[in-house]
Amino acid sequence: MHEANHNPEERNRSRLIRRTTLATIFCMASIVYAQLPAGTRDASSQAEAHQDPLRAQAADALAKQDYATAVKLLSTLAEKNPRDAQVLYNLGSAQDALDQTSDAEATYRRAIAAGPNLLEPHLALGLLLARAGKVSDAHAELAAAAAIPNGDPALRARAYRAMARLDQPSNPAGASDELLAALKLSPETADDVLLTGELAEANNDAASAEAAYRRILAADPDNLQAIAALSHLLLQQRKPDQAEPLLTAALQKHPDDPILSSQLAGLYESQNKADKALPIVERLHASQPQDAAISRLLARLYVRDRQFEKALPLYASLSAASPNDPTLLDDQADTLIRMRRSADAEPLLQRAVANPKAFPTPEAFGAAASHLAFAATNNNDPATVLHALQLRATVLPPSPSTIFLAATAHDKLHQVKEASDLYKQFLAVAKGQFPDEEWEARHRLLALEHMK
Repeated sequence: MHEANHNPEERNRSRLIRRTTLATIFCMASIVYAQLPAGTRDASSQAEAHQDPLRAQAADALAKQDYATAVKLLSTLAEKNPRDAQVLYNLGSAQDALDQTSDAEATYRRAIAAGPNLLEPHLALGLLLARAGKVSDAHAELAAAAAIPNGDPALRARAYRAMARLDQPSNPAGASDELLAALKLSPETADDVLLTGELAEANNDAASAEAAYRRILAADPDNLQAIAALSHLLLQQRKPDQAEPLLTAALQKHPDDPILSSQLAGLYESQNKADKALPIVERLHASQPQDAAISRLLARLYVRDRQFEKALPLYASLSAASPNDPTLLDDQADTLIRMRRSADAEPLLQRAVANPKAFPTPEAFGAAASHLAFAATNNNDPATVLHALQLRATVLPPSPSTIFLAATAHDKLHQVKEASDLYKQFLAVAKGQFPDEEWEARHRLLALEHMK
């Protein structure tokens, strides 16, 4: 009797993939005449700026987006003018455009030291740090940019919007305040409305969130971010009848969109319609074979459709790429068990349950322990069955199937009293749900009576 956890992995399906772009700030084309805050250059440096041909050449390279040439020219200029904040900022921007992240960060910091009241390097550094996942440092630089009173209002608004995105996961109230501050400096955008909806979701205000998403779609019916956000909300509210037509209509125009495709596939999976989900996910996997989330979804759907021979290599590849993910070992082992290869599954499950804290939830650990108990039963390994059930009992209550597995394990170990007690417990809770196992339990109870 195989007690498997076949619930969809909500973290892979319900988690909406947000494509929020924190745009890199590029310098103004005319470096020669760039206006710096008072005191950053004296009259002699301004005269030099007009005379130095490197500045015009650098401006031309930047205008042509020839960032490699711009870096060479601006590096020379920065050596000549180590306190010129605008030159340093422009150099940092060119390095940033070439994904020279460490160099760009250092150069932006030099620009800030040279001209602390120049907004652009604060903003650019904040966006760079945000992309690098350095949330606290990014927030500080963005706040500094937003606080410069004479800065370009549009750039200050961009800083506030970027802070709102950073604060969205952990501080939705702060994100709302920052979004309002941005709206005081520049007109509302569709992305602002989208963020408003997401913040409403975070505050469990589904009605306001839906209204925000529908407001975007009323003005722009083809806004894929709004469609994805509204579909996600409808699926969370268990309204697949509303989400499905929204997704299918959008996918007719954008058949290769990975977010919408994943959502529709997840919807079909939740309805046990693997046959409808599989073509969508197979197409996604063909276009993005290295995407682990898509590969995992495809493997899960193959299992649902009993195409175990297709699921197994996917799980094996995923486990090899993420050897410390015990849930992948569990999924791979579960597939092996279904293929009647419990001998191959048991060592994988032993590795998986060795680190309970590595599982995302206690329930996931309990499911893996259940699978280990089942595999060990098939392998005639009663000691491991009992050990696995002890692990499971630390996080989950007993079920009819686990009680039966424990009874048969004690029976095989000739532990008569324990086996008899557990067979009786199983019969008390089974109540006709497991006729084959109930017949076996009654038969073994009669046999055990003669062994006392």
